[in-house]
Amino acid sequence: MARILVGLSGGVDSSVAAALLVEQGHEVVGAYMKNWVNDEGIPGECPWEQDIEDALGVAKKLGIEFRVIDLVDEYRSRIVNYLIEGYRAGFTPNPDVLCNREMKFGVFLDYALEQGFESVATGHYARRLDTADGSYVLRGRDPNKDQSYFLSLMRPEQIAHAVFPLGDLLKPEVRELAEKYGLPTAKKKDSQGICFIGQVKMSDFLRHYLPDKPGKIVDTSGKVLGKHQGLHLFTMGQRKGHGVASPKEGVAYVVVGKDIKKNQLILGYEDISTKGLYAREVIVGGIANTIAPLPSRVMAQPRYRAKAEPCSCEYISESKVRLVFDAPLRALAIGQVCAFYDGGKLLGGGFFESIES
Repeated sequence: MARILVGLSGGVDSSVAAALLVEQGHEVVGAYMKNWVNDEGIPGECPWEQDIEDALGVAKKLGIEFRVIDLVDEYRSRIVNYLIEGYRAGFTPNPDVLCNREMKFGVFLDYALEQGFESVATGHYARRLDTADGSYVLRGRDPNKDQSYFLSLMRPEQIAHAVFPLGDLLKPEVRELAEKYGLPTAKKKDSQGICFIGQVKMSDFLRHYLPDKPGKIVDTSGKVLGKHQGLHLFTMGQRKGHGVASPKEGVAYVVVGKDIKKNQLILGYEDISTKGLYAREVIVGGIANTIAPLPSRVMAQPRYRAKAEPCSCEYISESKVRLVFDAPLRALAIGQVCAFYDGGKLLGGGFFESIES
């Protein structure tokens, strides 16, 4: 049996993960990662105190030791700064993906290993496959909850120390187990919002750190349609919130691009021929976590709720590839994370660096 540190977030998933490991006979310690305290007056709810109380209640119910690990400084330097600077540069960061590599399986795993633990366990809906070549992440059994995409930037040595007790379970089964174990989080709603920050609107969060930078809203021909308050407040493919009514009845404007140099938001119509909205060829960089080189044909998933799509893959450098998708994909954005799969096996991931229509 192993000595495992479980990241108890105060939610039902991590609670059941801990309960399963205890039932299996492992030496389990629960720990809450205190990564964020909303002490700067940002509108929204940051329920970290309640989460600690709930996590402590689970630990008491299971009869395991409980710790609170203060990682606020590391979270700010590794995640919050990445988020702010990404949006400042006009990118679309994904803090949840980076949080897994840098925090849960970064500084938190480092702490666990220093404390004599063999592994870190979380409530992710994913599985681990150990092979002669190394350890891989597999998609979770529940297709509606599979969270392997969020683990796509993890390094092989991190995966080797990761435990995912919920990987073979469906979400309803997890709720049933929480009731069976009598866990105080059994009926608690799943958390929403930015990783560890809570239910804070991204626009409110960004406005706290990035001042409004007004500019022009234009169409694809350059015609001025209105004004925006900051490019960081918009995402590719966004249909609402730009405040510009379309002259075409029943056909709304969507965000099809951002001109960072001119500080212009570009709107167009939902059509596969609209320049900027659909793309087939992209460059993905920051690939340093794969066990083996990516194959010349691979399945690539451009965002969490998207399907993995077939594409050709050509290496430009050791950490950068050019992908050509078999069919155009909608609303790809620089800075987004792209995950690579071979069937249900996660091969790694990287960041969109350039996108060609």
